[in-house]
Amino acid sequence: MTAETETKTEATATGSCCSPSGSCHDTSAEVQVGVTTVYQVSGMTCGHCEGAIAGEVSEIPGVTSVKAVASTGRVTVVSDAPLDVEAVRAAVDEAGYELVGQV
Repeated sequence: MTAETETKTEATATGSCCSPSGSCHDTSAEVQVGVTTVYQVSGMTCGHCEGAIAGEVSEIPGVTSVKAVASTGRVTVVSDAPLDVEAVRAAVDEAGYELVGQV
């Protein structure tokens, strides 16, 4: 067995992008369930801004996912339950930006 063959065999053993049924989607992947809320934030201009906001908002209890996009000023938050807007406002303020409101 060559090194190349061993690598391919190892990759197959640990998983592939294709399922046995031939689909390129892994049906065993977790599906994200929760409440999705989009907020408008002013002052974001770059990736650093996105990271600062995502870091602060992700610390709110119940938040499972945060995606901040500087070009649109939008912050998408997925949480276990609806969030208190004042908690989100405080997190955004702590990061140094301003929560304009919900979209």
